[in-house]
Amino acid sequence: MSISAQGPQCIWELGAKLGEGPFWHAAEAALYLVDIKGRRLHRCAEDGSARQSWDMPAEIGFALPMEGGGLVCGLPGKLLRFSPETGAFTPLLELEADIPGNRLNDGYVDSQGALWFGSMDNGESAPTGALYRLSPDGALQQKDSGIVITNGPCHSPDGRTFYHTDTLGKVVYAYDAGPDGTLSNKREFVRTTEPGHPDGSAVDSEGCVWVAMFGGARVDRYSPEGKVVATVAFPCPNITKVAFGGADLRTVFASTAWKGMTDEARAAHPQAGGVFSFRVETPGQQQHKYKGSL
Repeated sequence: MSISAQGPQCIWELGAKLGEGPFWHAAEAALYLVDIKGRRLHRCAEDGSARQSWDMPAEIGFALPMEGGGLVCGLPGKLLRFSPETGAFTPLLELEADIPGNRLNDGYVDSQGALWFGSMDNGESAPTGALYRLSPDGALQQKDSGIVITNGPCHSPDGRTFYHTDTLGKVVYAYDAGPDGTLSNKREFVRTTEPGHPDGSAVDSEGCVWVAMFGGARVDRYSPEGKVVATVAFPCPNITKVAFGGADLRTVFASTAWKGMTDEARAAHPQAGGVFSFRVETPGQQQHKYKGSL
């Protein structure tokens, strides 16, 4: 696996407290990502130029594209549709009203146009998080539960394996996946090694799983068999998620965070919270759009 010789380059010194959820919007040739704790949505070009930012009404766990335009955004206890063109928010769905300490975290859209996302304890201590699937017809199903920090939902290229991460447990799980969203045969795919905790993930076109390591200053690439086949080192510790983009899907973007860092650590790592990119030989998978008509 060849990775660009210069390694990850910071294309936007964004300074996000908890940068997360990058995705490539091919029609706009733009990268989107969120700053959860900063309550902001950001967009830029592949090289980090053409920067735009929007304030969000609460901590935003993810923003993903919808068919017909706009973004589906995960906020504590609800999903909203947001129009970057007009700045308007439209309510889509409410959930977990009985768990006010939770917020929504990482999200992903599968090839069927369904939205997968997790909830988590905002205090990062109680196992109140769950994994959900929202089908295009608006049916919400809970797929797993009892997790403190949910992360990294994604599928293999053939759609037959689903991956989901228990960040505090330091485990990436694999499940057998059906085309209708059914999950079965939950098993450990990877139990990550020190340093760091597994955060957001993405799967490339060869079926290898890229796992961002929060506190580990790296992204690891695992084979479909769960073996590390490449590691990309970063100049800051908290890597939160990667996404494939660019015209050939061979540019890898990474969000980072300064959350949890001391003033001394931040001074030593001035690009923490920035947006990074690097080039790879193996392209990723295309970004799908949520097909719901809520």
